[in-house]
Amino acid sequence: MIRHVLPRTARRSRARRASRILLALAATTALLGVGVPGDPAGTPLGQTVRALPDPVADRVGALFAGGLDGGHFCTAAVVRSDDRDVIATAAHCLESPYTTVFAPGYRDGEAPYGLWRITGVHIAPGWTDGQDPDDDIAFATVAPVDSAETRGVEDLVGGFPVEPGRSDDPTVTVIGYPRTLDQPLRCANGTALFSATQRRIECPDLSGGTSGSPWLVDGALAGVLGGHEGGGTVPEVSYSAVMGDQAVELYREAADEG
Repeated sequence: MIRHVLPRTARRSRARRASRILLALAATTALLGVGVPGDPAGTPLGQTVRALPDPVADRVGALFAGGLDGGHFCTAAVVRSDDRDVIATAAHCLESPYTTVFAPGYRDGEAPYGLWRITGVHIAPGWTDGQDPDDDIAFATVAPVDSAETRGVEDLVGGFPVEPGRSDDPTVTVIGYPRTLDQPLRCANGTALFSATQRRIECPDLSGGTSGSPWLVDGALAGVLGGHEGGGTVPEVSYSAVMGDQAVELYREAADEG
């Protein structure tokens, strides 16, 4: 089942309502700078909050169908590349790549760093031939929709290094856009292997639209939300395929393109 097309159930609605109080409390804690064990932003582990604008969150953006009026359905993030034009997302988010646009730092109906059209995709044969959840990661090159923009997207917001397999059970920070929100959410927590090729994290409220969200370990991309069950069938538990040699090769192809 694909995370970004799952129907909203009454159970999710109740969970979302209940978690709003937690979101507000956690956001207040982060703003006040209260020292609690958690991720580098000061949020307790396993708690989901609104991701405030900063150099990290601005590298993450929403994927839209055609334009801002088309609704956002997945998440992607800018990664480092020679031509400064590569994003990472889940393979299942690129079913219609050439009608998809990327809006880094998207908030409240605004695209502060412009819209970026996809110019090339790098997806493993295991996904294109059989939708293997172990290959549910993709890289794409982008170009500005505004022809007057001469810089690459990485020039505007920076990019995450890609460094898979940095530790056995890393603490991961996830930043992504639920379909029902016009701001990104952020959560950090410990992770564990679900299988030899899939990793899981427990974070509330990562519902439909968060597919493709970067999994960050010490500021580097170590996976994307996707894989098993399209990233998960409930918003409290999410998955990422373990980045192996195939994913690293895809990244290198995209990063060296042109």
